[in-house]
Amino acid sequence: MMHQADRYFMRLIQPFLGNKPPEIAKAVVLGMAILSILVLAESLACVFWIFTLSSLGEGYAVMAAVPYIYIIISYSSLLVFYHFKRFDAFTFTQLVMLLVMPFFMQWIIGGLQASSGVAFWAILSPVGALMILGTRQSTPWFILFGLLAVLSWWLNDQFSMHALPIPGDIRDAFFAINMAGVSVILYIAMRYFQSEKAKVLEALAVEKSRSEQLLRSILPESVAKRLHETQCGRIADSHDAVTILFADIVNFTRISAGMTPAAVVDLLNHVFSRFDQLAAQYGVEKIKTIGDAYMVIAGAPSPRTDHAHVMADMALEVPALLDKVSREIGMPLAMRIGMNSGAVVAGIIGNTRFSYDLWGDAVNIASRMETTGLPNEIQVSAATYELLKADYCFEPRCGVDIKGKGKVVTYLLKGRMDKHDVDVSR
Repeated sequence: MMHQADRYFMRLIQPFLGNKPPEIAKAVVLGMAILSILVLAESLACVFWIFTLSSLGEGYAVMAAVPYIYIIISYSSLLVFYHFKRFDAFTFTQLVMLLVMPFFMQWIIGGLQASSGVAFWAILSPVGALMILGTRQSTPWFILFGLLAVLSWWLNDQFSMHALPIPGDIRDAFFAINMAGVSVILYIAMRYFQSEKAKVLEALAVEKSRSEQLLRSILPESVAKRLHETQCGRIADSHDAVTILFADIVNFTRISAGMTPAAVVDLLNHVFSRFDQLAAQYGVEKIKTIGDAYMVIAGAPSPRTDHAHVMADMALEVPALLDKVSREIGMPLAMRIGMNSGAVVAGIIGNTRFSYDLWGDAVNIASRMETTGLPNEIQVSAATYELLKADYCFEPRCGVDIKGKGKVVTYLLKGRMDKHDVDVSR
């Protein structure tokens, strides 16, 4: 929760912000805060100089007039530029005043010794420019400070010839205020700047963590890491031995016909969230959902020798999962599941809205296993059957017409085989 002073400050600078983007608005707020610290500090020093010099007599009126004029010009410019919402013009004016006024004070008082180095206050100008405008734009301000410092040193004898006597205690007080004041103000301003910088870096770290987490939720972790390291929009790997599974809700078009779009999305989210949990449980990689279909792979991007077995075990869990979901939503659901094993190319392509995807004939056959399958059955290809036949029970299907392959023999996965079971397909 913001403090009352913070809210008041935000209301004051709101005219400068307008409809600026959040990033620019934050920069303006930081610049205004730093500039306010510097101007307020020099204003307080000016008040001290006015009263101290005025107390020395009428002969010191010209000296006292310089800080007085600074205050008038500084706050008049604030009112003018506040009215016209010109933060850039206000910043320029204040940096000029912060730079020039201390040197004028030093020259009028009578040089370096007489003024106790009052020109040290001018360093607030290039430092302020550095924190508000940035490295490149602050360079001219520092060069101007250096030129004025050299000019003051070169003409110091000329100024000291016209110096009015300043009591030693006042001169010592000037020195203490100049040294302590500049040091304290610089420390406060830079501490504030660093604290704001730390907040920005912390926010950036949080956003980076969120973006990386989002990337990991979209892509497999190993692929997301490679994409982050290479900054390349193309990643493609060949995998010689994988198993792909497609699962599709039976008669989903009819089921969803009487539902609102939001209800359809909620239903699919309810079902496929459970599939996500199941995929994570078995350590397989979800590829994507395609309408009411779910696609998952074992053996990529990380190779594994048991890819067919782990996918079969996951597929055998689906009937129980669907039964539970059906009871939760009060609607009977059935799925066709198809599996195939073989070689694929897996990776990402493009530079925007990319996703991890699979290419190859093995993917097409897995899809055909699902589309030609039976409700609540797991249909596998001959390639997957060969990998699983020693450990699982199957029921053969002859003469299944597969697009591009003709009539082939497929197999319905029935369950795991224990030592007393016999594969009914042999």
